[in-house]
Parts: sequence; C-alpha cells; structure tokens
Amino acid sequence: MRPVFRTGRRFAAQVVTLVAIGLTLSGCIVESGRPEQARSIGAATPCPVEPDESVTGTVRIGWQEIPNGDLIVKDTGLLNTCLPNVKTEWSKFASGGDVVQAFGADSLDIGLLGSAPAAKALSAPLDIDMKVIWIQDRIGAAESLVVRDPSITKVAELRGKRIGVPFASTGHYSLLTALDKAGIGSQTQVINLSPDAIRGAFSGGQIDAAYIWEPTLSELTADGGKIITTSADVGELGAATYDLEGARGGFVRDNPAFVKMWTTVQGWAANLINTDPTKAAEHIAGQLGVPVERIADQIKGYDYFDAATQAGPDYLGGQVAGDIRRTAEFLLQQGEVQGVGPAQHYTDGVYAGATR
Repeated sequence: MRPVFRTGRRFAAQVVTLVAIGLTLSGCIVESGRPEQARSIGAATPCPVEPDESVTGTVRIGWQEIPNGDLIVKDTGLLNTCLPNVKTEWSKFASGGDVVQAFGADSLDIGLLGSAPAAKALSAPLDIDMKVIWIQDRIGAAESLVVRDPSITKVAELRGKRIGVPFASTGHYSLLTALDKAGIGSQTQVINLSPDAIRGAFSGGQIDAAYIWEPTLSELTADGGKIITTSADVGELGAATYDLEGARGGFVRDNPAFVKMWTTVQGWAANLINTDPTKAAEHIAGQLGVPVERIADQIKGYDYFDAATQAGPDYLGGQVAGDIRRTAEFLLQQGEVQGVGPAQHYTDGVYAGATR
C-alpha cells in the first residue's frame, strides 16, 4: 500500500541495462541483526527541533552498509522522536542499482544511492521521477581500487586483468574513469559482482582487483589487498562521486513536511560525525555490528556536510546537478545509458528546498 502523509556506477564486460517495466526488488528487506530501533548507547536522543505531530502515515526507507548519517538516524530513532505519528520501515539494500529498481517499481520512498546510479535513474531509458534530497557524503579514500598482487602499483599495470565491481555504482564510474585516464579502458575485464561476491572472488583468486567501498574494502586489505588509487584521487581527475539520498518525485511533492524533517535529522547526524566522531561511530557500529574503532577509521574516508553547506552553490544548490549530468555523459559514452537530458533536467532532479 502506498504511504499517505497528511501535513498541517565501453566496458570489456557485458553491461546489463535496467528496464523500467517489470522491475523487481533485489537485495532488500534484509535486516541488520539488531531490532530496527535498537540503540547503541542507551537513552533515546531528543529531537533537535520541535517534533511535528501533524505528519502521519508510513514511509519506506532504503539503507546500505555505508557509514553515514542514515545509520545514525536509524540507531537513534530520531525520525520517530521528531515525527511521533509516522511509522518508518527500514530495509537494507546491497547497492544503489537495487534502490533504482525499487524506485522504478514504486516500492520505496527514500533510499541511499550513489551519484552514478542517480545519473542512470535520471537518464534514458529509465527517466525515473526521482529527486536527490540530501548528500550523505562525498566519497574519498573509503572507496578504492584494491589489487591482490603487491607488485602492481599503478592503474596502467592492470592491463589484461580481471576487476570486480558492482555495476551501476559510484565505484563502477570511478573505476572506468581511472582505467580511461590510464589508457587501458578497453584492455581489462570488468566483472559485475556484488560486495559479498567480491569478497569470495578476491580471496579465491577469481579476480585480480576490485573497486569497492567499506566495509568490504577493509576486509580485502586485511586479506592482503593493496590500494593503488582511491575515489579522492579520481575526484581530482574531475569525477567526484557522492552517496546521495534519493526519493520518489511524487513523494517529495506530496510530503514536504516529512522531507524537511528528514533533512533536519540528517543534518544533525552530519554535524555529529564532524563534531563528535567517536559518538557517531558508536551509533553506526551499533547498527552494523562491528567494532567502533573500525567505523571511526572508515568515516575518515568520506566528507560530510551540514544543511547550510549543502544548500550552497557547490552542492545541492548548484554543482551536484552538473556532477550528475557529467556522470551521465560518461555513462552514455560507455553505453550505460541511452541518452542524456538537458542541464535543466538534472537541475530539476535535485531538490534543495528542504535544506534551506
């Protein structure tokens, strides 16, 4: 049942294109192993603003195992505290591509996806009615290219190698950019693998390298993998990537009060990461079931922005729409999308109103 609210990432590998008809969910509704509103550090967190009791209904939220504000909001139960008459349904997704499928199937209201999946969603043939409503993070060293052979020190030395990456992800886009800049874009075998599959393939020697994010990244380096480039490096080549919060366009239009409160609590979480990273790491670690020290180290690989910063011209207020369109142009060159819309189309796909 659709919620109702009331308010007072060519390739040498085969590319699989999502279709807008007959989409089914994949990789979601897998619980984190903790009760949905369990808390890692005790008492409930008070709402940072006046709670809004006028908003009612159910919202379906998609999250991923990425250390950002989503998991802090989930762990603290802030949405329930700030919107006491709203029921939240949190479902775990394996990748942004799965989130795009869920938007296409109208089975998700808000979900975490990278800037490459967002570019695909907003471009032909999908042309999904979706809005980017928040930047969870700008990706840095937390998403990287890892090799099994320690003698490989440069991307150009991967010529003829097998590289695993989840297709239609930010890692996919960054990998292709890195390969292209190294002059070996058509001389590697890029294989579509989920993060879980990458773990086994890397350990078993079925792939020579992987472009992946946390927590899989740390697991590969612990298994002897060596990082040779990061998304921070690729960003300096003009291909910045982000983890974004997307929402169905209709949901945003119909529920401005909910979206406003969503960005308020996400802004609180971003501030917590920047001002008290240890406490933030406790919340995130509690949801993922991993040591706090590991999360504290992982969040150093991302940049997090408060609402005022996001509303400015460098982010939701301007540049992010251009970054998404440039990503779409690159994906068009690689045969990943069929067409790129005008600049205004991508501007319209970013909703900055709730950050102001």
